[in-house]
Amino acid sequence: MKIGSILKNIGKVIQTFFQKPLDRHVIIYLSVLSIGLPGCSAENNEVTASQHSHDILRLFNWNNYISQQTIERFEHTCQCQVTQDYYSDNEELLAKLAAGATGYDLLVPTGDAMDTLIHQGALSTLDISQLPNLKNIDPNYLATEFDPDNRYSVPYAYTTTLIGFNREKLTELGLSAESWAIIFEPKYLEKIKGRITVLDSQRELMAAALKYLGYSANDTDEQHWQQAKDLIIRAKPYWAAFSNTSYIRELAVGNLWVAHGYSNDMYQAALDAKKTKRQFTVDFMIPNEGAVLSLDSMVLHHSGHRPDLAHRFINFMLEGKNSAELTNLTGSGNPNLAAQAYIYPEILANHAIFPDTQQLTRLEMLHDINHAQRRLLSRIWTEIKLR
Repeated sequence: MKIGSILKNIGKVIQTFFQKPLDRHVIIYLSVLSIGLPGCSAENNEVTASQHSHDILRLFNWNNYISQQTIERFEHTCQCQVTQDYYSDNEELLAKLAAGATGYDLLVPTGDAMDTLIHQGALSTLDISQLPNLKNIDPNYLATEFDPDNRYSVPYAYTTTLIGFNREKLTELGLSAESWAIIFEPKYLEKIKGRITVLDSQRELMAAALKYLGYSANDTDEQHWQQAKDLIIRAKPYWAAFSNTSYIRELAVGNLWVAHGYSNDMYQAALDAKKTKRQFTVDFMIPNEGAVLSLDSMVLHHSGHRPDLAHRFINFMLEGKNSAELTNLTGSGNPNLAAQAYIYPEILANHAIFPDTQQLTRLEMLHDINHAQRRLLSRIWTEIKLR
């Protein structure tokens, strides 16, 4: 074990010792100090310091997609360490894995990326017997099209892709965010030029354009894609940027008035604006034409070294309280029925985060596309970026 890791683990032990009364946890820690460093289960009491260096769960997750408290509670429960690397987009996740990133025990991809990973043989199958808390998941989010038997995936959280906006500014300008027209039609864009951003994501931006044109977000007709491209290129001069993350802050401080983005990001922007007592409100809504629902799932990567820890983590996150902590932190939608009792009521009541039955009929999960379609989409995307 590296010296730095040893000191870090000992530091945690000492810190916990002084913060907690002499209960069973302290006794465990004292035992740990007497024998070296702990393993994850009772039978590991005799592991050596060298063996403990392997009690690390390596997580590759979206930015800011789990509470630090949750991580620390899992580490405490399992007597292990969690390390995380991050990505901001499914394309980034797939690109990094394709470039050779390995050693991750758990990934949290969205549905269309799940499709790709399964077809690439990049995932290991789950042992459902180790996941008794799977019973907490709403059956509507199991047996998805990308994994009909849930052999590889367990639902983690979901988001909707929608429009966030400065409520007071749009009211002042006489504009509405009820339609994707607010990001595509010049007659509206003229009033908010330079104050609007869209996602820097091929699939998401094309999906918004396709929905506005009356097509499915999963439409792959080349003529329809060309129409969507023309719509995007016409609107592009009015946009300030393609952005996947900075729009959260820019909306919260009032520099942006409209943003195309994810419901959990908009929730953060709204919260930040409220906390800093801005003289405006950040609001967000699902456009009438419909939008994308992205279900993120926990999966095992084939290069992971600790499937045992990965299963324990998944089952831990399926507990209602732990799962609710994710939603209360990020504003994500939550497929875990046991979590609802712990989710803040104002989040649970927000239909842009938890869509009602009617809204669900207008939402679509993105499907994977084949190699030829991916090449065509990349060519279209290059044309969009260069114009």
